[in-house]
Amino acid sequence: MDNVVILVEDDAPADAPDLLGLYEGTPLTDRGDYTGVLPDAIRLFRRPILRICETYDDVVEEVQITVVHEIAHHFGIDDDRLHELGWA
Repeated sequence: MDNVVILVEDDAPADAPDLLGLYEGTPLTDRGDYTGVLPDAIRLFRRPILRICETYDDVVEEVQITVVHEIAHHFGIDDDRLHELGWA
């Protein structure tokens, strides 16, 4: 994976306060001439993740699921396909 940064922020956007993660960028499947641009971003939202987890192990598992989910968006995999694969 090139030109992608992973960021951890305290809170999700105000319009989606329960969001756990977000991919911001152009999926590989939609790129044409894509050089000289700022990196795509995968954002993880710490407080929403902590709110749904009861234990440390839950947090580790949820972070793994969320990162895989957002990386999949980078590769052009949509939410429907992620559900089929068990990663949504």
